Amino acid sequence: MSTFWSGYIALLTLGTIVALFWLIFATRKGQHDGATDKTMGHAFDGIEEYDNPLPRWWFILFIATLLFGIGYLILYPGLGNWKGMMPGYEEGWTGVNQWQREMDRADAEFGPIFAKYAAMSIEQASQDERALTMGASLYANYCAICHGSDARGSQGFPNLTDNIWRWGGEPETIKTSILNGRIGTMPGWLQVIGEPGVQNVAAYVRQDLAGLPLPEGTQSDSEAGKQIYASNCAACHGPTGTGLAALGAPDLTDSRGWIYGSSLSQLQQTIRHGRTGRMPAQEPYLGNDKVHLLAAYVYSLSQRAEQAAQQ
Repeated sequence: MSTFWSGYIALLTLGTIVALFWLIFATRKGQHDGATDKTMGHAFDGIEEYDNPLPRWWFILFIATLLFGIGYLILYPGLGNWKGMMPGYEEGWTGVNQWQREMDRADAEFGPIFAKYAAMSIEQASQDERALTMGASLYANYCAICHGSDARGSQGFPNLTDNIWRWGGEPETIKTSILNGRIGTMPGWLQVIGEPGVQNVAAYVRQDLAGLPLPEGTQSDSEAGKQIYASNCAACHGPTGTGLAALGAPDLTDSRGWIYGSSLSQLQQTIRHGRTGRMPAQEPYLGNDKVHLLAAYVYSLSQRAEQAAQQ
């Protein structure tokens, strides 16, 4: 801000405060104490205004408000280029500076704890109760909005409590997914294979690969769908439909991993128009150590599911 506009704002602000002080004292000058029957000399619709002073509590509150405003302008920016004298903010208080100060304080207090668990392997951290408690807190703040508070996901967001992983469920792979994010794109095939091809390949995937029944009365040719699949889909999902983690291509033989729905109509819609999903990278917000703990927590969820399945 230029010096002129800074001075203009400061002068206008301080001048207003001075004018308010003058106004409140000038209007009280010569006023009598207590109530009176004297009126102001004007009436409206039969109603007259008595010449009574403002209540003393109101006057005191008004003065306190002005003094508070002065104190605020001394401590915080508000007078042009004046940065304020708030302790601990050499460059002036801002919301960003306060956030950074709180983050620095939190890092100083909790940083050694996060570093301790970051030095452990994800498998080891996933067995530590305190690490899991901290990981659960991170999950609730950063992940639950998409994957759900119970981590079971929803349409378009994978379930993190099972052992079905689109990009791989190894501990370091999970950490990489959280650190760097993922972008999965399934192109639409309507213009390539036509509507009959969409219906045929959808029927093949649902019935022959996933082993799910087709709705009664479905008109489709699974054999034609198999040929379309081999020509257009196998490159990503594999010849047998078990998927390819390197591309984020899901396993088509297990409908539990179909995050956009497993009904025939939903499957057709996916093939017809494609899907695009994005998992944002968390490293800029959390850093490596916190992501390490978060990965350990997410890994523990799938391990519990796997242990329960074995039992």
